[in-house]
Amino acid sequence: MTVDAHERRKDYLSDEEMKLLLAGAKKSRWGLRNYLLLLMMYRHGLRVTEAISIQLNDLNLNTGRLWVWRLKNSLSVEHPIAGDELRAIKRYLKIRNTDLPWLFVNERGQPLTRQAVNYIIKMAAEEAGLPHVHPHMLRHSCGFYLANKGYDLRLIQDYLGHRDPKHTAYYTRTVGMRFEGLWS
Repeated sequence: MTVDAHERRKDYLSDEEMKLLLAGAKKSRWGLRNYLLLLMMYRHGLRVTEAISIQLNDLNLNTGRLWVWRLKNSLSVEHPIAGDELRAIKRYLKIRNTDLPWLFVNERGQPLTRQAVNYIIKMAAEEAGLPHVHPHMLRHSCGFYLANKGYDLRLIQDYLGHRDPKHTAYYTRTVGMRFEGLWS
């Protein structure tokens, strides 16, 4: 049976669900790293490979900026880093014990793999009591968050690196907040 794109199941997390997921990530053995990983994937709408590919020289901690190298023919762009995120990065860097160029490393000092990120998200979701959470949901959650805040399609498109606005329209078309007040 074919399902139209607008009829598919909810594939993003609400603000409250994201808070639960991030709290679940903190409770793991590598809580600082896992929390930061999920926070950055959410805040910057990162795909798994984009997240594990972040290198230290992509971060400018003095100006609070992150260069996001987008994949899948998307547009790379510079994002601001919020204060709480910047503090989390600095805390993580203090305990990180390797000279590798990648931001996110495993306990053996090697770069994280896609499989490791899948596992981290699965464990954080279980800890938070959230069913069926997958990594790309964090990217969708970013898009829906921005749409719910009332940001225009073009800004969301640029932020997520979409070349074609039809990919971004999904976030603005299905967001229920835009229907509020129609009958007041």
